[in-house]
Amino acid sequence: MVPKKKISKIMAEYDKDKLTIATLCSHSSLQIFHGAKKEGFRTLGLAVRPNNKHYDAFPLAKPDEIIKLQSYTDLIDKADEFLARNVIIVPHGSFVEYMGTSKFEDMPIPTFGNRKVLGWESDRNKMREWLESGGIDMPRVVDDPKSIDRPVLVKYHGAKGGRGFFIAKDYMDFKMGIDMEQPFTIQEYILGTRYYLHYFYSPIKKDGYRVSDGCLELMSMDRRDESNIDEMYKLGAAEELKKLGHFPTFVVTGNIPVVIRESLLPKVLEMGEKVVERSEQLFGGMIGPFCLECIVTDKLEFKVFEISSRIVAGSNPFISGSPYSDLVEPGMSTGRRISREIKNSRDSDVMDLVVS
Repeated sequence: MVPKKKISKIMAEYDKDKLTIATLCSHSSLQIFHGAKKEGFRTLGLAVRPNNKHYDAFPLAKPDEIIKLQSYTDLIDKADEFLARNVIIVPHGSFVEYMGTSKFEDMPIPTFGNRKVLGWESDRNKMREWLESGGIDMPRVVDDPKSIDRPVLVKYHGAKGGRGFFIAKDYMDFKMGIDMEQPFTIQEYILGTRYYLHYFYSPIKKDGYRVSDGCLELMSMDRRDESNIDEMYKLGAAEELKKLGHFPTFVVTGNIPVVIRESLLPKVLEMGEKVVERSEQLFGGMIGPFCLECIVTDKLEFKVFEISSRIVAGSNPFISGSPYSDLVEPGMSTGRRISREIKNSRDSDVMDLVVS
């Protein structure tokens, strides 16, 4: 991993009045660019795919400039060019999935947040260690596929947007769907309602819901439309569909805004607090946005099956704010909240607390 001292030295040489917010042109880039513009920053799009014409349709979110990359490793090979532009990288799911954790950690460009967290997110065993040791309830893990005797969810490591995940009810189902070349985790399948809770932790904000030395904010919530799994039930029993070659998949195709019942908000905030506090003990703490992906049972119990330790695409419906963020500051998206944190840290001369 690139040493923190190296990043601090780079930041000391930056022209703080000419900072540029950069991210990959995918995932949640529209709201990241839009939010950065709202906060007065120059924006830079990093594009691997050849066609980015769609930004022309959204002028308020179109980056000031787009640089074409041959591959994601160009971010490392062209680091000097980005440093000359006073760039701060804002990571999202595409960095995790396409660059890989180790290459992202070695990228010698100042990055918003604590880049150590991605190693804990992308390894599902370390993720479980983090969450459970922090007091978070999670679905039970099945270690031996041959012992599957009830519905389970099989998930691959990394940020894949649900691609490849599948349900198995026994060992034969498991063998039919598994790709043994990828690391995977088997979890019990919990019946309930899926909610994705979007938080933001600021180590420099001192008012609000205090956690550790900073402040925790609840930004928004969503649910996910997941490829054919949300429609296949209309066709009949899954067993018969599999015989016909139709297999349910969990690839995320869209996001739906959600407001949870108000009586559950204390528990929602308490879970976010536990995650942040445990992260400080394990790897120096969370900075910025994260998402707890959970199931709420009919007993109103939360089971957290995953954490995403950066901005998630589920925050995209809330570019103009959410029913929660509007109660803190109207019109505040998660993308804009990131740039607000960068601006506040710059103005207070504490950028080392939010950039690594």
